[in-house]
Amino acid sequence: MTAVDELDDEARTLFALEPVAPSATLSYGDHPSQVVDLYGDPAARPVVALLHGGFWRERYDRGYLTPLAAALAADLDVCAALIEYRRVGGGGGFPATFDDLPPALAALPGAGPVVLVGHSAGGHLALWAASRCPTAVERVVGVAAVADLARAHALGLSDGAVAELLGGAERVADRLDETDPMRMPAPRAPVVLIHGEADADVPAELSRRYADAVGAHVLELPGAGHYAPVTPGTRAYETLLAALGPA
Repeated sequence: MTAVDELDDEARTLFALEPVAPSATLSYGDHPSQVVDLYGDPAARPVVALLHGGFWRERYDRGYLTPLAAALAADLDVCAALIEYRRVGGGGGFPATFDDLPPALAALPGAGPVVLVGHSAGGHLALWAASRCPTAVERVVGVAAVADLARAHALGLSDGAVAELLGGAERVADRLDETDPMRMPAPRAPVVLIHGEADADVPAELSRRYADAVGAHVLELPGAGHYAPVTPGTRAYETLLAALGPA
């Protein structure tokens, strides 16, 4: 994600939206970040679980996606579950960030699999979770997903964020097999990747590479950047709504 003083117009539009308080919050562990905010009726189905971005760093939390969670709950008549997780600088990184996902999914309302949506680094985690926890996920929608961890590291995205996540540049090569969705078994669940062609934070090539290697349906959005698809009211948000409609 972009530093606050370097926000583009899309980011300014999203971050200017008022945060929306959840209807309930549940915990799935003892750490303050091991929580899930619920929007809409917890009994509604399906549950749409959201994983936020921020290049896995502590200074970025789920707050910027609260308007999205509220909008999806209202527009789709679902329970939207906004998952927080431990992040680099706050008790996270490898393996803690990854360890949070199975219990977070298991703690969500209902007994059935969920529709999993991830933005940016959250898109990477969504693809990872779909591969590692196949019975917990019925569909995946990655938005501007860091779908190819090795390529993201090679590009030095966000000043070496992948190396930070995996414990240092010297550890990256040894840990990609268990953290990079490109190197893990393909999810059983259908995968849709939505990516703005003008994304300056996570290049669209990462979604293309994942689709070519592992399999996914890619929807590229001309003129859209990193934040438009997760900003309610935009044309790109309508693409996300369509992708989350009945399978």
